[in-house]
Amino acid sequence: MIVNFFEIFLLSIIQGVSEFLPISSAAHLILVSNIHEFKNQSLLIDISLHLGSLLAILFYFKEDIINYSKNKILFFKILLGTLPLIIAGYILYSTDIIHQLRNIKVIAWSTLFFGILLYISDKNKFFKKIDTDLNIKSILIIGFFQILALIPGVSRAGITITAGRILGFNRTDSTKIAFFLSIPALLGASVLGVKDLLKQSVDFNFLILLGVFLSFSFSFLTIKFFMKYIKSFSLNIFVIYRILLAIVLFYIIYS
Repeated sequence: MIVNFFEIFLLSIIQGVSEFLPISSAAHLILVSNIHEFKNQSLLIDISLHLGSLLAILFYFKEDIINYSKNKILFFKILLGTLPLIIAGYILYSTDIIHQLRNIKVIAWSTLFFGILLYISDKNKFFKKIDTDLNIKSILIIGFFQILALIPGVSRAGITITAGRILGFNRTDSTKIAFFLSIPALLGASVLGVKDLLKQSVDFNFLILLGVFLSFSFSFLTIKFFMKYIKSFSLNIFVIYRILLAIVLFYIIYS
């Protein structure tokens, strides 16, 4: 029981923190898996962790969601920006290409390259705002960038923030766009998981509820921290972290 709790706790931290920071969840799972072999990383656990993150982002932006009439144009743009990911994701999963990309070398190089790209994009001095500058063209460009998140090691939050910064949006609004785009992405991941789950016989137990609760808690705290952090600081610390993480992964590969 203690081992089960520890594993759910660890997986919840990885999901909750890496989902909303510009770092790679796949890289961290690889790294931790080299230290500890998970026994509870089932499809049902994955769904519970994604559901926890989804509930956290919905709860954090509840006022924006409640004021739907005021923000319905923004929500339409977010849904439009999600279409490229849905189409590309369907193609990659149905052709099994996505599984061929899941190897440690791809993750290591993606962690490094897209970390450097994040650094370059964050040097942009333009400061566009969501309210006045997020048009159809901008959200589609960010949406096409989000397709790259299907490559393990890229980081969905990282690549969408990078795209926002390249287009000239300030750090706060680039992050808000990234977080809004995470809502349909997490919802889609949960729906696909449930679809696969219906093909299996599963036992619903306490660990599932624990996974949802812990993932929600870590996700919410991460979102709150990051939204506050970027108002005062650059993204350099995350770039440095990604480079160091990539070095560790390269050591695992070539040692």
